Amino acid sequence: MTSSAGKDPGFTLIELLVALAIVAVIGVMALTGLTQVIKQQTTARERTERWQAIQLAMRLVSQDLAQLQPRETRDELGATSLPSILADPNAQFALEFSRGGWSNPGGFKRGTVLRVAYSFESDKLVRFHWPVMDRTVSTAPVRTELLDGVKDVQVRFLDGAGQWHLDWPPVDVQGPQRLTLRPRAVEFAVELRDFGRIWRLVETTG
Repeated sequence: MTSSAGKDPGFTLIELLVALAIVAVIGVMALTGLTQVIKQQTTARERTERWQAIQLAMRLVSQDLAQLQPRETRDELGATSLPSILADPNAQFALEFSRGGWSNPGGFKRGTVLRVAYSFESDKLVRFHWPVMDRTVSTAPVRTELLDGVKDVQVRFLDGAGQWHLDWPPVDVQGPQRLTLRPRAVEFAVELRDFGRIWRLVETTG
């Protein structure tokens, strides 16, 4: 009678195939889970970076508007004066204004008031500023793209009587006052494709 006590039965082919199938299934599940985690991390990082860009843009807008100055400027041809704040559907930019607080650490021979404009181009919010207040045709502005994915830009102004206006200066204001009149507050809003409507209400020195 032969004893089988010393034999090593090992694994049959079927057992090996079953083990390989189990390992493969576990590997696929682990890879799928890892892919989902990486995808979620990428999405979270992209949304965080997007929100930081939105906050930076709106903070810059708020800083500009908070320092409105009653300083009119000449147009490119030097023929007429533009109001210190100009928002008109027929104007070149959605919003153009003079702002103070332009730091001058280098001690250059220039003032501290800066002419700034905001425009809505395609799907971008764009900021312009000029190196001089009274620019000419040859004075090129500095162009900075602040945000993309923008559907619309809306600006309105609160006057001293508590009335809101879409245009500034208001159409009923005439004479020299029209060039330097400032609103009590400005509401600046952007409609974004991903985050919806983002707005800031900025109280001015007016």
